[in-house]
Amino acid sequence: MITVGLTGSIGMGKSATAAMFAAEGCPVYDADAEVHRLYAPGGAAVGPVGAAFPGVVEGGAVNRAKLADLVVGKPDQLDRLNRTVWPLMGENRRAFFAKAEADGADIVVLDIPLLFETGGEHNMDAVVVVSAPAHIQRERVLAREGMNEAKLDGILARQMADEEKRARAHFIVDTSRGFDVAREQVKAIVAALRAGKTSL
Repeated sequence: MITVGLTGSIGMGKSATAAMFAAEGCPVYDADAEVHRLYAPGGAAVGPVGAAFPGVVEGGAVNRAKLADLVVGKPDQLDRLNRTVWPLMGENRRAFFAKAEADGADIVVLDIPLLFETGGEHNMDAVVVVSAPAHIQRERVLAREGMNEAKLDGILARQMADEEKRARAHFIVDTSRGFDVAREQVKAIVAALRAGKTSL
């Protein structure tokens, strides 16, 4: 079973691209959605994260905005958070792999926003980076409710530069020309992987 890491900075179209891989028969593990579940009321991360970062738990859930204020731009605090949360993600990740294998999947995709930043690419057989020019990225993100230039710059500050991600990728999906073109790129990547190739 081929393990593919899917990553890309905010506003690049990564979630839409993940859905395209799923449409090609590749099960997708959404790391960010898993974190949301762990941070929700009753989630396994609420207690440990609250202990590690006092004041971030409200109403029985982790307040992600407050947590972000404590870890964004602070590598030591981000490392501390990762050490707290990653072990909790392991059980569901193992269940995902077991189901994919039982279903006969030949490729699985792990959608991980901070794949390179956390060294996760070393656990992948191939890495796909979703990308678009910076001006398109900013336009997309700033159109989101509650987003502004300062928030966007803060998010980008903790993400590896897009140019570096592209340079380290096996495959790139460019979403700037529309999702129909991106879908064809995904199909070509899946075909390449199934043919034993790690480049187009």
